[in-house]
Amino acid sequence: MRVKDRVVQPDTLSWVKFTSTAWTHDHEGIFYNRYPQPKTLWEYYAKLCHFGNVEGTDAGTETDINLFQDLCYHSLGTKQSEEILCWRDSEHPAWQSSAKISDDNRYLLLSIRVGCDPVNRLYYYDLTNLSEDLIALKGSNFTLPHIKLVDNFDAQYQYVANDGPVFTFLTNRSAPRYKVTRVDINNPEVWSDVIPESTSDVLTVAKCVNKNQLLISYMQDVRHVLQVHDLQTGAFRCGIPLEFGTVSDTSGRREDSEIFINFTSRFRTKQVFVTSKDGTKVPMFIIFQRELVRDGNHPALLCGYGFFNISLTPCLSVSRLVLARHYGTVVAVANIRGGGEYGEEWHKAGSLRKKHNCFDVFISCAEFLINEGYTQSNKLCIEDGSNGGFLVAACINQRPELFGCALALVGVMDMLRFHKFTIGGFPNLIKYSPIHNVWRPWEKLKGVQYPPTLLLTADHDDRVVPLHSLKLLATLQYTLCTSSTKLHQTNPIIARIDRKAGHGAGRPTQKMIDEVTDAYSFLAKMIGATWIE
Repeated sequence: MRVKDRVVQPDTLSWVKFTSTAWTHDHEGIFYNRYPQPKTLWEYYAKLCHFGNVEGTDAGTETDINLFQDLCYHSLGTKQSEEILCWRDSEHPAWQSSAKISDDNRYLLLSIRVGCDPVNRLYYYDLTNLSEDLIALKGSNFTLPHIKLVDNFDAQYQYVANDGPVFTFLTNRSAPRYKVTRVDINNPEVWSDVIPESTSDVLTVAKCVNKNQLLISYMQDVRHVLQVHDLQTGAFRCGIPLEFGTVSDTSGRREDSEIFINFTSRFRTKQVFVTSKDGTKVPMFIIFQRELVRDGNHPALLCGYGFFNISLTPCLSVSRLVLARHYGTVVAVANIRGGGEYGEEWHKAGSLRKKHNCFDVFISCAEFLINEGYTQSNKLCIEDGSNGGFLVAACINQRPELFGCALALVGVMDMLRFHKFTIGGFPNLIKYSPIHNVWRPWEKLKGVQYPPTLLLTADHDDRVVPLHSLKLLATLQYTLCTSSTKLHQTNPIIARIDRKAGHGAGRPTQKMIDEVTDAYSFLAKMIGATWIE
């Protein structure tokens, strides 16, 4: 849509996924990312041409691995077939890119990444001759002549600002908790620190505003603090007072003297530190009604994630506040290892061969809620999605007696085959793979069965394809719910499969409301929670 007159433009971009969008400052075009059309859909369309309308897959149901991402330049008002290829690495099909144009419109910065680790290569292109270069590239297989500033996957670099060839970046290079550093691209061997790494806090945001000031956000015990520093010297100028909560986003540019902060403030929230199996102190947020008496008789919902260096900071969730308000539910969010709450070391402590730390501490958090009188096992539900759904499934395999209900949304359940579909990459975790560790607990623990379990997925999920949830559902029902075991497994094992929906993002509001209503109605029914006006 053209903003000035709200006229919808005819431009259509297909097969856009994991993309950046970098507008040129003349507003004539954008750099963006796309993939080739999936092979399974080519085959499907071929069938349509020969046989008419046949049953099969449509866009969003393909399971092809996402390979050979391109960076293209699209000139507004033209067809997608006319756009110009600007970057592709044919030797490394799994590599992805994202583009950003510098504040002075002089450089195109290209971040190259593979997987979800916080590392990237860093290339740049001088936009001075962009028009001529685009004309020369049209119809060819050549790409823009990028210069490689960082050509390894040793660290992460995020653009902050530049003054001509002198660039400022936020990086974890030799700094697991991040720092702000500077380099002259004409002398790329010499880097100097502007704001050094903190000894305890994680530097999460560095943004240039008001000409030469840096807006800095630190995560301090999973709480955000805001500061203003000098861009040139890194010197501290002032702090910005905040209540207990999360800075989920900031908005401001170098030419702006005002900034906007998206801040989620406290809502009956308490932070505790739980001792894990190996002695590590792990933070957990607990949200509850002020008049709550810790008598162990309250419904509770425990959530966690612990993957991909992602931090779970306090934020507003309307659906979970409905649970707290109208069902008297205690809502707990565990900051387990594998996330980014304390930097890269915290992330690595819950990755690869240390993945068991995620499950151990999540179980410890559940035991804490019970031991401290917030709830009891038959009133405790665990919930999360994607890799968090994997966490939920792995924990009910390990401790089925500890939970009264489980909600696993679009979870990764077959760890031996995940790498074969879309963007998977965990081929060897059989010890934790949910579908490979289902067992009959009553054979070892008298009277113990799996908790009531609801698996949620969607038929167009092209990130974690629905076969994961469907295979786990089949495995659970086959192992636990056959005629010979029905006297032992009386708790329901069911699934909810959304139609014409994907991994979660971008769904219509009504679909999100429907899913939450079904999931939390199941929760309330299974743990005996009653509605409170």
